[in-house]
Amino acid sequence: MGLYLHHSSSLLHDTGPHPENADRIRAIEAALDAAGWPSLELAEPPLAEHEWLTRVHGFALVDGIEQLCAAGGGAIDFDTVVVEASWEAALRAAGAAAEGARSVLAREHDFAFCGLRPPGHHAESNRSMGFCLFNNAAVGATHAIAECGAERVLILDWDVHHGNGTAEIFDRRDDVLYVSIHQSPLYPGTGAAAEIGSGGGAGMTLNLPVPPGSGEQEFLGLVEHVVCPVARAWRPDLLMISAGYDAHVADPLANCMLRDQDYGSMAALVRDLGEEIDAPVLVCLEGGYDQSALAGSVLETIHALAGGPSAVSVGVVPLVAQAVDRIRALEPWRSVL
Repeated sequence: MGLYLHHSSSLLHDTGPHPENADRIRAIEAALDAAGWPSLELAEPPLAEHEWLTRVHGFALVDGIEQLCAAGGGAIDFDTVVVEASWEAALRAAGAAAEGARSVLAREHDFAFCGLRPPGHHAESNRSMGFCLFNNAAVGATHAIAECGAERVLILDWDVHHGNGTAEIFDRRDDVLYVSIHQSPLYPGTGAAAEIGSGGGAGMTLNLPVPPGSGEQEFLGLVEHVVCPVARAWRPDLLMISAGYDAHVADPLANCMLRDQDYGSMAALVRDLGEEIDAPVLVCLEGGYDQSALAGSVLETIHALAGGPSAVSVGVVPLVAQAVDRIRALEPWRSVL
């Protein structure tokens, strides 16, 4: 049984004529409702506590967003806006990641899906940007470690845009492994393969950029032949997915070629990995801006996590082989791949 976390505040975070809008949630929930909410228990998340947020964000950022919302809202940057109701929406989205981590690590549910907005992976420790206010996945990962007994967390980010915020927050940490598959070149311009973390976190950031036009062979190949072997060696206690669905062929904001079923195949790989290493799966919604593609891909993800068909194995195309060679040269992974 899986846990689906949602809240009406996600619909009140009014971004106006903007690709990241409330209709994204409506489309997802309409598709899940039509499917009978497969293997899902529905629940509302708590409001994120101040301490949960300030594990990953500066006090000034958290207080500044609260004050801006209380004043009626406004623009944070050219594509990130808030209204008064955005404060609760952001607290619920971050709170969902924390509650999802608690639930799956307590073995109350086999997996959890946080179907809330605003998304989070662009939010840095001291900067909200790219449609994101707080970094939900980072809040969930640090909550898992601080309060839920996890010692290691792996975050797989398959959003088509690099999660610069997640990478920045965990840059120097060795207890969170951040792996990002993203189109390059593309917003926000970060995520080069040479960016591997620093200090004690060197080698704990694995950026896997792919060119425009990439599809099943590249994305599934990187999950199967890079993410899974690394995770088997590292043995995280929690597998998190920053699940953007904007690498879909129908998405208007990027140029990749995934289909609904490819997201199900990637989720099946993560599901099987979790069963193998005894690590539950927590999914945080990120991007995805074609509503039909988004809804269909989320449905495929949940079907897979709930025990759908076996994972699809793909061959090793040149891009994947190059990534394997590059990561094999990093100190933590020399004998892994």
